[in-house]
Amino acid sequence: MKTIRDLAPERLEGRRALVRVDYNVPLGEDGEVMDPARIRASYPTLRLLLKRGARPVLLSHLGRPGGEPDDSLSLRPVARFLEEDGGRPVTFGGAPESDGALEASRELEDGEILVMENTRFHPGEKQNDREYARRLARLGDLFVNDAFAACHRAHASTVGAAEVLDPAVAGLLVEKEILALDRVRVDPEAPLVLVVGGAKIADKLPLLRSFVDHVDAILAGGGVANTLLAAGGRGMADSLVEEEALEQAREIREAAGGRLRLPGDLVVAPGPDAGDRSRVVEEDVPEGHAAFDIGPDTMDRFTAVIHESATLFWNGPMGMFEKDPFREGTDRIAGAVARATERDAFTVVGGGDSARAVQEAGHAGDVSHLSTGGGASLEYVSSGRLPALDALDDDEH
Repeated sequence: MKTIRDLAPERLEGRRALVRVDYNVPLGEDGEVMDPARIRASYPTLRLLLKRGARPVLLSHLGRPGGEPDDSLSLRPVARFLEEDGGRPVTFGGAPESDGALEASRELEDGEILVMENTRFHPGEKQNDREYARRLARLGDLFVNDAFAACHRAHASTVGAAEVLDPAVAGLLVEKEILALDRVRVDPEAPLVLVVGGAKIADKLPLLRSFVDHVDAILAGGGVANTLLAAGGRGMADSLVEEEALEQAREIREAAGGRLRLPGDLVVAPGPDAGDRSRVVEEDVPEGHAAFDIGPDTMDRFTAVIHESATLFWNGPMGMFEKDPFREGTDRIAGAVARATERDAFTVVGGGDSARAVQEAGHAGDVSHLSTGGGASLEYVSSGRLPALDALDDDEH
């Protein structure tokens, strides 16, 4: 995979760089950017492009507008924030498929940035429509993908436009993500520990199958653990269990053997809003109750394993951490990962809810790598492939 570092200066100077960024950020009622982390993550790539004389034209999606315009999901306030925060002249170019957008890209001057409207306002984006991709590609002389969180999506702005433009390379954020994830995926230092949680085991099966033969320990919590426990015969009552995945869960249990560590005790309650009636159980979940967090003994056992790790990958919380009565398990894991990092373990938190949990626990700066992409990091660690990366130039191109 080539990056912008590999491009000779003459391939950048005075040329329009069509950059796929990930500006899918939360907006307030007045359109203000509530969390600018994803915008600021693109700054190293934008600075390097501008330094080398390129003229960045930015594409991004925002939310799920369903293939039609939605004023509440416009990127106009994002463009405004980028200009104020980044200290560069920024123009908002409107619908990227329009002739006006093409004209705006051609009028772009050195040192200026052009931000296009939400790519998902057009149905051709998610369909990777060839004509829509071609119209996007008109906006650039080269393509740069710096939207790691969208790299598992084969959309027009991530794959289609990259296949039209030459060169098509990765930005610095994508490069940083791949280098970090490869330290987990390719010959990791042992002991290697996977911490796997979240609601659905189906989402984690490729990861578990990929690592089950060479991981030293798998620590499972959340709905993932519920299904694995149910597959072993434990009564889970009203807990979230994927009945359709029980056979695959049994296969994982058998393949992993003693390396799979499951909760012994669980925090249960009659419902997610009944935290004041929660209690810890070590046997079957009582009727009328559901498991919402790992119990204190499990927290102790899991943190002890994390303390001994040399490489660690975490994807998915240990329970319903969004509710205060059920966030202790996830917070304890976040603290343990931070301490393992301090002890020189290489730790990666795989985006999504895991990243949010680490941030809320105050440990965002205490892990080796906090990924910007949940689904993308999970898919890449599992398979070593992502559709948007496959569309970029390789080292021999």
